[in-house]
Amino acid sequence: MVHKKALVLALALALAPLPANAAANPYERGPAPTTAVLEAARGPFATTSAAIARTSSFGGGTVYYPTDTSQGTFGAVAISPGFSATQSSVAWYGPRLASHGFVVVTINTLSGWDDPDSRARQLLAALDYLTNTHAVRTRIDKTRLGVMGHSMGGGGALRASVSRPSLQAAIPLAPWHNTKNWSSDGVPTLIVGAENDTVAPVNQHAEPFYTSITGAPDKAYLELNNAGHSAPSSEGPNVTVGKFSVAWLKRFIDNDTRYEQFLCPAPRPDTRINEYRDTCPHS
Repeated sequence: MVHKKALVLALALALAPLPANAAANPYERGPAPTTAVLEAARGPFATTSAAIARTSSFGGGTVYYPTDTSQGTFGAVAISPGFSATQSSVAWYGPRLASHGFVVVTINTLSGWDDPDSRARQLLAALDYLTNTHAVRTRIDKTRLGVMGHSMGGGGALRASVSRPSLQAAIPLAPWHNTKNWSSDGVPTLIVGAENDTVAPVNQHAEPFYTSITGAPDKAYLELNNAGHSAPSSEGPNVTVGKFSVAWLKRFIDNDTRYEQFLCPAPRPDTRINEYRDTCPHS
């Protein structure tokens, strides 16, 4: 009889629901997302920032991170500017992404004229610096890292994904690269193109890049309607790019399926989106 009671108790405990505050996903950070929150200038987390001095492996930059220390560690994202640009051209991503629960570093490159592959190495060097050397390293989960970049920085994000397949997400913004075949890229990748881009025309860069990524189980292509090359960067905060960047990073760096609703089913074209492709449903 004692054994039977013990068995019944063990079964009851096994079937009991988790407490309301016990997240099924240990990487879940912040409240349930809404369209309004994703399109707002800031997310739910308060943030702060600090300058990073130039190193021998990348040109320094700025790190942005949540001030909340009660949530555990966060994923981290490195972002590169494009040809001849500085971190100021992608600076708006820092507080925007950090306020949704990421540690973000916007970098300067060693030279404004560095090619995409050099930018890839610098993106990875910046992540290594954050996770191994910088004081913020205690707030970062080394297993949850991503890269972003604009123009040649976007080409760098693609190359970084191939060089380091352990990355959890990549977002090339109006990417430029002479290499057109990225079939060896297995990192979940959101490519953002701009319909009227004359610097990196989508039919020569963003679209063939997206099509060639056959090794990644999850990928998406977002083409901004009636937009030019600088739309994702120095033109300032872009509501559409901000919304989908956060959703993509949360979904794949944090494995937070609460954000799947904004990515699948694929959004329909509208005044902001000229085209959207996706490999829904995501793995």
